[in-house]
Amino acid sequence: MSIIYPEQERYLRKLRREPDVLLAEMEKYAGENRVPILNWNAAQLLEQLIRIKKPARALEIGCAIAYSTIRIAMNLEEGAIIDTIELSKDGIKLAKVYIERSGVADKINLFEGNALDIMPKLDKKYDFIFLDADKEDYKALFNLAVSLLNNDAVLFVDNLLWQGYAASDDVPEKYRRSTSMIREFNELFTGHEKLDSVILPVGDGVGIATLRG
Repeated sequence: MSIIYPEQERYLRKLRREPDVLLAEMEKYAGENRVPILNWNAAQLLEQLIRIKKPARALEIGCAIAYSTIRIAMNLEEGAIIDTIELSKDGIKLAKVYIERSGVADKINLFEGNALDIMPKLDKKYDFIFLDADKEDYKALFNLAVSLLNNDAVLFVDNLLWQGYAASDDVPEKYRRSTSMIREFNELFTGHEKLDSVILPVGDGVGIATLRG
């Protein structure tokens, strides 16, 4: 299921600039090996927000093969850093290879382990946080992320339309539990008393939030 019409997707792809060679390689690998990475259109929005916000410190929760990590790092200003967290050993192994080849390895700190264990130990706040981890942990990770936001920070969350099923009355059996979790999370995200939040139909549905004044 798509959240935009196929002809719109094709049209936007025609307008897309050719991606960096490494990023194109990573997109190809992810597609061939069913590795979930950020949709290219959502990634462009993410990059644009990074360029606008100019964060000194960014945090990514869910690194996978470091596709979005590298895209963020490529758009950080000199001296800025992104901390990224990944649990999968296979993902970490490949992420390290790509990060080393990226030309921006000096801007990336990779934390290996469970974000639920690592985040409470972080002793700094962030100007930008990107949440894209296991959906079963989204609520807990979200609450930890909110506590790590600087006053003028941006929170970016992926997969909030969940292949369109979040808004569908006809959800396949294998997606019903995950869809229910996403719907519950979306209620929390949009109704949070400390945040001004929106969900946009970009990629697989992205959420963008800032702390209320």
